[in-house]
Formats: sequence, C-alpha cells, structure tokens
Amino acid sequence: MLKVVKMKKPGIAILCILCGSLVLFGQQKTFLRENQLQAISRASLQEYFQFLSLANDANFPEQLEPNMQWVEKAFQQRGFSTRRLPTAGLDLVLAERRVPKAVKTVLVYVQVDGQPVDPSKWYQETPYTPTLKEQDANGQWATIPWNRLDGVINPDWRIFARSASDAKGPINMFLAALDAAKQAGIQPNYNIKVIMDCEEELGSPNLPAAVARHAEALQADWLIILDGPMHPTNRPSLGFGARGIADVTLTTYGPRVPQHSGHYGNYAPNPAVRLAQIIASMKDDYGRVTIPGFYDGIQLDEATRKVLAETPDDEKAIQQLIGIAAADSVGVNLQEALQYPSLNVRGMASGWVGKEVRTIVPATAVAEIDIRLVKESDPERLIGLLRQHVEQQGYQVLDHDPTEEERMAFPRLARMNYSVSYAAFRTDLDTPIGQWLDQSIQDTWGESAVKVRTHGGSIPISPFVNTLQIPAVIVPLVNSDNNQHSPNENVRLGNYLSGIRTCLGILATPIKP
Repeated sequence: MLKVVKMKKPGIAILCILCGSLVLFGQQKTFLRENQLQAISRASLQEYFQFLSLANDANFPEQLEPNMQWVEKAFQQRGFSTRRLPTAGLDLVLAERRVPKAVKTVLVYVQVDGQPVDPSKWYQETPYTPTLKEQDANGQWATIPWNRLDGVINPDWRIFARSASDAKGPINMFLAALDAAKQAGIQPNYNIKVIMDCEEELGSPNLPAAVARHAEALQADWLIILDGPMHPTNRPSLGFGARGIADVTLTTYGPRVPQHSGHYGNYAPNPAVRLAQIIASMKDDYGRVTIPGFYDGIQLDEATRKVLAETPDDEKAIQQLIGIAAADSVGVNLQEALQYPSLNVRGMASGWVGKEVRTIVPATAVAEIDIRLVKESDPERLIGLLRQHVEQQGYQVLDHDPTEEERMAFPRLARMNYSVSYAAFRTDLDTPIGQWLDQSIQDTWGESAVKVRTHGGSIPISPFVNTLQIPAVIVPLVNSDNNQHSPNENVRLGNYLSGIRTCLGILATPIKP
C-alpha cells in the first residue's frame, strides 16, 4: 500500500494528499477514497519518470520535439485541445479547456525546456535517467530502487534528473491535480489555458513577438506561473513579481596572440589584470554597485519595507545554507536586496589554468555579466551606464574585435556586447488574483501563503503582463534546495506531493464573479 509518512520540515507536516480525506474550504470534505488517491499518485510518478527521461536542452532544438509531443498528448488525455503557436524559433504549445458559464479565463505558464548538462558532474547514470535517492547518515545521497515507492514514502526522498524541479515537476503536479479534480467531481468555474514555453532557458528570445502575434489565442484575465522554489521554510508561497534579465559580454585585449611572459612580461599589457581592475571598479567592498545612477528610481517606503519584513526569512540560516559568513549590503536583508537591480559577474576566462597552465601574457580576457532587472529599471539605461563606466576607465569600447588600425590607435581596448531577454514584472499583493490564490492556500493548508514581493529568479512573464494587460502571480511548488540550473538537480518527494495538493486547491477554489 502506498502511504506517506509525516514530513519533518515546517509547514509541510500537515500533508495528507494520500490520506483518506482532503481538507479544503476550512472543513473536512472527502473528495476521493484513499485507493483512488494512491492510483493517481502512482500514475503521476510513472508519467513523471517518462517525461524526465526526455532530453530537453533547447540549445539542441531537435530534443524539444518529443517533449512537445509528450505534453500535447498529456493534456489531450485530460480533455484539453492543443495547438502550436509558431515563433521565430521553437513553437509554443497551447492547451485549452473551456467550461460553461466561465466567470474568467486563467492562463497558466510553464516551461518545457531545461538547462544544458555536464554528465560528468552528475552522480548517476545520466542526467536524463531519473534516479530515486535517500540521504544517508553522512549526508550523502544514495540510490534506492524505484519499487520502494510501492511502500511507505519518505517525503525527504528525492528524484534526481535534469528539469526535475525546473520545471517538469510543476507540469506533472498540475496534471495529477487535474486527474484528482476529475475523479472528485471538481469542475473549476473558469476556463483554463496552459502556455508551454520551449525556450525559457535560452531567455525566451522569441516570446515577446510571439505573444503580440498570438495575443487573441492567449487572451486571459489572470496569469499563474508554475515556476520557482518555495520559500526556504517550505511553507506554501506566492510570488508577486520577478526580476528581468540582461546579459553583457565584456572583453579586454592585450597582445594580438599570447606572448611569452619571460620575454614580454612587464611590457605587453595583461588583459586579465585590466579586466579584473574594471570589474573591481564596479562595486565597493560591501557589494554595492558604484556606477552613478545604477540604483536610481528605487524607493522603498515604510509600507513596502513592512511587507518585506513580513517574509519569514532566517538570515543566518540562509547564509549557512549557501556557505557565507556575511551578506552583501545592497539591502538590509535578502528581500530588500531583491528590490534593486543587480550586477553579477557569472564567469571569467583568460589564458589557461590547472594542468594546461602556460607562462604567457594572455591575448584576451572575457567576463560574462548578468544584470537582474526590477520593475523600475530600464535595461538600456543600465547597460548605457555600464558602457559609460568602462569608457571612463580609459577604454575605447567597441562592438567587435579590434582591427589592426584600432589596435595601433587606442592603448586600452574593450569589446562590449549585450542582449535584453525580458523585463521585470510586479503585481500588487492586494489584487483579486492574489486574494483568490491566497484563499485557495488558506483553504488547502490552513494558513496564509508566504507572500514574496519580488521573486529572485527571472522568468519571461513581462511580455504577457505588458501585451495582454493581465496581472500575474507565481505559485512556486518545488523545494528551495533543488540545485536548479546545476548538476544533480532534484525534487523532494514531499514537495512533489504537496504541489499536487496546492494545484488541486486552486482548481477547487471558485473565482467570485
């Protein structure tokens, strides 16, 4: 018999998705018998295994076709019509189910693609071989057989695979909730559209134009985003905004080709040193961006600070989790820091290191930078400020590799290229969609949601908000320590099961006319 033992983490001990009854609307109401819930959960995990087994790196478009066919079939089996919305890249997949006398139309955004993988960094057969694991006494994750799921489920077991949490897990949670709602006779009083993005991990470069082109097909009243991790307390959470993102590649130049450091050290300018000096000039010792005007337009009044302070973050626990002794001082706490645009150096390269190290003066040095945007920040303005700052360090800034003439004319050369993926969005906490979703969480879990004003990650929602003119709220479902974008991505089974229940609660909560 498939059973679930109680969870140890705060806010999740009340999970009873596989128990004999389900509590919704503040009262005991038995929607499904225990054996029915067990069957739904077993089928969901089987589907989840199949879905995770499909490679989905959008850098290889041919990998996404089987994934698109999979989601089309999955939603068609649940009474949805599906169609593809062409873009300049990979198609969007739209699934739609209408109900009589619907009071609203709710659009649900999910992503199908995943980050690239480095199989050598994964502690299992392949990143696309879903692997069930439990943590041993030494904190190591040991593989256990899948048939253990036929017995008592430990909610702290995890499934490791690429996209387990970001974001195939939420898709399967929603599918399982649709199955549970059908068996329980729950009929939402609103139309449901599900839009599936296959290029999210590429920055959704074709999404803004596609949303404008297919605005009529996508038209809705409200938007729900099933993406991102729950609050670190693992309490039910809602996110009312997300930062946007822009990318910058900054290159500095030294000799035309690498030169012997014995012959030309102290003579040929070293581009790695120069790049390090530029990067160091961008921030102070406390992590704050020193470029004049970078934080302009960000004003946090007392009411906003009160909202941010109500998020139950344990700053010391967060620092211990990520392994730092002290945080940067952009804000007084994590939530306040997320309200400002960030300037992050996500990678640097120059010359050779390790076993390939060579005694040379490198020819170039490259820094990859991401700028996380907030609603008040204009990405073009911030990138312009960054360029101006590099110029003020004495550099001639180009958008191409220098020509021979430029090498001879300018003693300091830098190349700067950038792209803006999408802007930030933010929805007021007291809007009707926020009230409805919070009510569904209160009815389902017996407590109000943790409300996060600005979600730290970037998701391509601004095209929907700006083009369709609809409010959006994030419903995060996965564990915060899921290793998304990294090797050994995983989802905690307790979160997978609680995610089904949260989605079922949303389906079961009527929208007021």
